Amino acid sequence: MSREVGETIKRVRRTRGLSQEDLAEAARLSISTVQKAEQGRTVRTATLHTIARVLGVTTSELFVAGSPEPVRGDDGTRRKLMPIRAALMPPVGVDGVLTGTTHAVVELPSLRGSVLSVHDLYRADDFDAVAKALPGVLRDAAVAHASAETEEARNSAARVRALAFLVSGKYLTQVRQYDLAYYALTEGIREARSARDRSTVATGVVGLCWLLLRQDRFADCYTLAVQTAEAMEPRISDTDVSRIGIWGELWMRAAAAAVRDNRPQEAKAARRMVARASAGLVTEDGEFPATWGGFGPITASIKAIEDYLIKGDGRAEARAVLRKSESEVLHPENRKRIGKPQGANWGRHLLDVAQAHSLLGAHQNVMDTLTEVCADQPEWIKHQPMARRIMTDVLRTRKRTLSVEMRDMATHLGISG
Repeated sequence: MSREVGETIKRVRRTRGLSQEDLAEAARLSISTVQKAEQGRTVRTATLHTIARVLGVTTSELFVAGSPEPVRGDDGTRRKLMPIRAALMPPVGVDGVLTGTTHAVVELPSLRGSVLSVHDLYRADDFDAVAKALPGVLRDAAVAHASAETEEARNSAARVRALAFLVSGKYLTQVRQYDLAYYALTEGIREARSARDRSTVATGVVGLCWLLLRQDRFADCYTLAVQTAEAMEPRISDTDVSRIGIWGELWMRAAAAAVRDNRPQEAKAARRMVARASAGLVTEDGEFPATWGGFGPITASIKAIEDYLIKGDGRAEARAVLRKSESEVLHPENRKRIGKPQGANWGRHLLDVAQAHSLLGAHQNVMDTLTEVCADQPEWIKHQPMARRIMTDVLRTRKRTLSVEMRDMATHLGISG
């Protein structure tokens, strides 16, 4: 965080006639947390959201430009991503792209299959395999596009190249390499637009909105999601499940942005549109690239539940999360009938459940839930700051000796001490 953000919080607080103690009480924060925020020291985005809600401003209004903190300890990550970086952004000179060694042209059906195979590796959380495979498919996609001799061939190659970019952007967002991810996603959207492939464009926009949320760019995410959803709205008579699914995903992104930006009316309206989309579906459905991460009644419900812990992190919100996580479409019998959401969506929901248990001090329930996620998605959970925060809270508040299960989970998540 920057000193300017702290100054903005202080200025708005004083304008509202509030003392630090008043703000802390209304936001259910400690005075030391409010002081930390006003000093420009690092606090969680959720804390800034809570402060913004009390002050009656959007979260985005608290963010201002400032000098970044020095970056430390990313040398290992930069080295590991060098092949992907080189494939995504090759050197460009006066004669164009410096291609280096000549690559044979891969037939487009085979290349498309390779791209989707990399996505399957991503879905399986085999991130090492994804990192090794991506440079090759990106280069093959670039060669195929450059070798196309007719407009039809160029459009076909552009569609495949767009998918390669989107898979790259999905992986890079997951491992929190946001600038590289932005480049990959926007290039994927541009390639799909050049091929007049509106469906893939919309899929790419869902992914870009996910990235914007990760970057705390809530207003940008909301505007982009709403504009694209309005452009892609299915007709009343439309029975195309994929079209309904991508429309629902776009409204989910709009709702997520609005609730994080302290815009409750927009969030409520967006959630209504999500419910409208999910009402037309009886199962969880949607495979990439027809949708970004799948959509259906259960996905719509778990994303709405997520809002409770964004709006507040008290015992009442925690109880609401636990109550709703077992009711209506999320009742175990209904989940069995409708089908399980795609891994990342369900894993994120279980982290919300674990967070709710943590807020209620139910450490064993926290561990049971984290263990369930870890058993199903051991690599994915390592990349989730929320999992590390929950586990850190358990370590901090546990009064008895840590169990072996707790120590093992802390080690798996890379938490020391």
